[in-house]
Amino acid sequence: MGSVRWAFPCGAWRPCRREWLLAAQLVQPEEKERIGQFVFARDAKAALAGRLLMRKLIAEELCIPWNEVHLQRTSKGKPFLANNLLGIHSNYNFNVSHQGDYAVLAAEPERQVGIDIMKTDLPGSSSIPNFFHIMKRQFTETEWDVIKSMSNEWRQLDMFYRHWALKESFLKAIGVGIGFNLQRIEFNVSPLQLEIGKVYKETKMLLDGEKEEEWTFEETRLDDHHHVAVALGKQEGAVQKDSDVHSMEPNQPQFTLLTFEDLVASGIPVAPEDSAYWDNFCLKQEGPVRQSSHSR
Repeated sequence: MGSVRWAFPCGAWRPCRREWLLAAQLVQPEEKERIGQFVFARDAKAALAGRLLMRKLIAEELCIPWNEVHLQRTSKGKPFLANNLLGIHSNYNFNVSHQGDYAVLAAEPERQVGIDIMKTDLPGSSSIPNFFHIMKRQFTETEWDVIKSMSNEWRQLDMFYRHWALKESFLKAIGVGIGFNLQRIEFNVSPLQLEIGKVYKETKMLLDGEKEEEWTFEETRLDDHHHVAVALGKQEGAVQKDSDVHSMEPNQPQFTLLTFEDLVASGIPVAPEDSAYWDNFCLKQEGPVRQSSHSR
């Protein structure tokens, strides 16, 4: 039972009837119902993939049979395992994120963990400068200086989403939701350019102006458009064995890209097949029709 980093390309997934109905059988009925209410197919696929990632992790890493896994949500909406766990398993933490073309999961023994993925994409009906103006309060002056120091608008947008993923990963790790003042957190990103597939952990965070040495931030580019940030904190109540938190994980794990067959390999159905669920899915449009950013 160790560190896990998984990614599933839900954007490219075009489920056939068998796959969609099997996947629906492998999640709790209330989650299946919630996923079925999404307007767009892309959102339903991403949400379903996120649930399957969590159940796969628990079944394979904690050895709880798939059909006995019981997931609940905190008051802030963060999923957690409701099964009674004994011993070392009680400090095994996980988190998921889905945005753009991927659903991703990070899991860690003994440490708080939060993950966020962001796809660099043009704002729907706004220019990039106008979008930045709207989002001005979400970053500190220092962070905006770094974002706007990039050589062109696309690189600036890319750096914006990198910062956004970092902030969200921290908020998800500590379990807070809307209402947290994002200017309390400041990231000093390093290096400025990230190679695809490589794991970086040089970026540092300041909270209320003070360096947070106990937090580690892993950054990965899955491809040209997707940033992933993983926030790793000190587990409450855990004894720090070394003053340097980075020495705990000398080789940070890279993301493993999963296929649908990987995703459901340990699956045991928790509900009967529901053919109407496929009919409902077939009626969904993949995503919203984008407005051109040049139409104004």
